[in-house]
Amino acid sequence: IPSDSTVAVQSRTLQYGSATTTTVPSRASYPTITPDVPFKLRFLAGELLGFMFVLLSTVYIFVVPASLSRPALMRAMFDRILKRTLDIAGAIVGLVLTSPLWLVIPIAIKLDSSGPVFYTQTRVGINRRKRDRRCFNRTADSDRRDRDRRRADYMGKPFQVLKFRTMVQDAEKASGPVWAVKGDPRITRVGAFLRRTRIDEIPQFINVLRGEMALVGPRPERPNFVRDLSTRVTGYSARLEVKPGLTGLAQVENGYDTTVAGVADKIKYDLQYIREWSLLTDIKIMLRTVVVVFTGRGAC
Repeated sequence: IPSDSTVAVQSRTLQYGSATTTTVPSRASYPTITPDVPFKLRFLAGELLGFMFVLLSTVYIFVVPASLSRPALMRAMFDRILKRTLDIAGAIVGLVLTSPLWLVIPIAIKLDSSGPVFYTQTRVGINRRKRDRRCFNRTADSDRRDRDRRRADYMGKPFQVLKFRTMVQDAEKASGPVWAVKGDPRITRVGAFLRRTRIDEIPQFINVLRGEMALVGPRPERPNFVRDLSTRVTGYSARLEVKPGLTGLAQVENGYDTTVAGVADKIKYDLQYIREWSLLTDIKIMLRTVVVVFTGRGAC
């Protein structure tokens, strides 16, 4: 019965299809794609580079202090590495160039006086315990030590300097540590020549290779002189901020120390060198040292 809620829909005829049987190819008939060797190598290299990047990034984040990311500290580390590289290369070249003297000088020393060919003496090196040399400042644990681990405070790291002997054996047995002066009777005839030409310091190339000294830097001094001069000469302890040198600005300008006044004059050059250090400065000082060796200027 028609009503307002009924709708007339046109009739449709529905048709159904039928499935046909199809043949699925076997797995063995599929084409095989084999990557070429260069592709495999590139893939392996990419995986290795990715792994190294993640590993190094993790090490940098968790191991390297944040303070080392500062440009000034990074520059200081680079300069330190550059100077050490120059020291090693220069010491090796120096040993090679002076190798004939290692045969002649010992014979001359033994013929001139009795005693050993080489002479060792305790000298004071760089002060590595100075607090403002740390890469980062300590606050809470700055006073955690009850005592200093050093049994004797030399104000720097002590080491044994190596030289050709220029004085008679046991020269300071009666007098104790004293400065050498011009015309010092303790100096042998061969020793006077070695001191005048600075040849007596050639064995210190070995100290440079050990890392105890640098090619260029302040002159290393004995512990008793360091303690005494630190109280008498203003700024003397500041020269221990760097490694002592085989030669230096003060050495080529003033020669050997003979008086406290002379030490005070040399301190100015040492502090100037520390403030204005550069690779070019080291090269200039080494070239000036060659002139001093041949002229004997400033020898004692």
